[in-house]
Amino acid sequence: MLRTAQRIITIANQKGGVGKTTTAINLATALAAIGQRVLIVDLDPQGNASTGLGIQRKDRKLSSYDLMAGHRPLADTVQPTAVPNLSIVPSTMDLLGLEMEISREPDRVFRLRKALAASLSDFDYILVDCPPSFNLLTMNAMAAAHSVLVPLQCEFFALEGLSQLLETVDQVRRSVNPSLDIQGIVLTMFDSRNNLAQQVVTDVRTYLGDKVYHTLIPRNVRVSEAPSYGKPAILYDLKCAGSQAYLQLASEVIQRERQRKAA
Repeated sequence: MLRTAQRIITIANQKGGVGKTTTAINLATALAAIGQRVLIVDLDPQGNASTGLGIQRKDRKLSSYDLMAGHRPLADTVQPTAVPNLSIVPSTMDLLGLEMEISREPDRVFRLRKALAASLSDFDYILVDCPPSFNLLTMNAMAAAHSVLVPLQCEFFALEGLSQLLETVDQVRRSVNPSLDIQGIVLTMFDSRNNLAQQVVTDVRTYLGDKVYHTLIPRNVRVSEAPSYGKPAILYDLKCAGSQAYLQLASEVIQRERQRKAA
C-alpha cells in the first residue's frame, strides 16, 4: 500500500485525566490496523500506555529511560505488542530520575530527537505519550516531533487548559523546534446528553476552527475497561462506540497527513 511519510506525533496535554494515553493506545492501534507501521514511545513514568498494551512491568527490561539516558539505541528498547504492526518503547519509574540526571547536559532537550533519528524510516508513525505536565520529558517529546496532537476533555475548564498548552507549543517552536505545529485537537469523553459538553464543542470549534477533528470520542465503558485487560479498546470490543470513534480519528489523521504532503 502507499505509505505516508514518516511522522513523529507527540500526544500531550498538561492536564491529567483527559484521555491522553487512551488516545495514544487506540489511535496507534487503529493506524496499525490499516497497515501503518507504528511505534509508541511511552514517556510517562506511570507507564500506563505500556500497561494498556499488555507489557507487564517484569518484562520491561529495557525502557524509554535507557533510550533517553543514552544507555541503549532505539532498536534495543523496542518491544512488539499483541497488535500487528504496533511496537512500543515501554516506560518504567526510572524516568522519574532522568531530569535530574541529564539536567546539566547540553543536549538534554534533544535526547529523544537524536535517539529516534537513526530509525525513523522503520516506522510510518511514531506516537509519543507524554506525562501530564510540562517538564523535560515533554520538552524532549515536542523537540523531537513534527506535530502535537492534543486530547481535550469536554468540560468547563477545557479552553483555559488548552490556551496554556498552545502557549507551550509556541514556546517550544520559538526555542528548539521551529517546524512544530498542531496536528489537531481531539475532543474526548463527550457525552451527548450533557449540555455543557455540547457547549465546549461549540466553543473549541469556534476558537480553533479546522484544527479540531470532526471525530468526537464518546464516554464509553468498554474503552475504560480495556486497559485492565492489557488491550486497546479496538481489540477488546471493536464494535463499541469508542473503538469506532478511534478508527474514524485514524482516518482523519491519515487524511490530514496526505493534505499536508500535497500542500
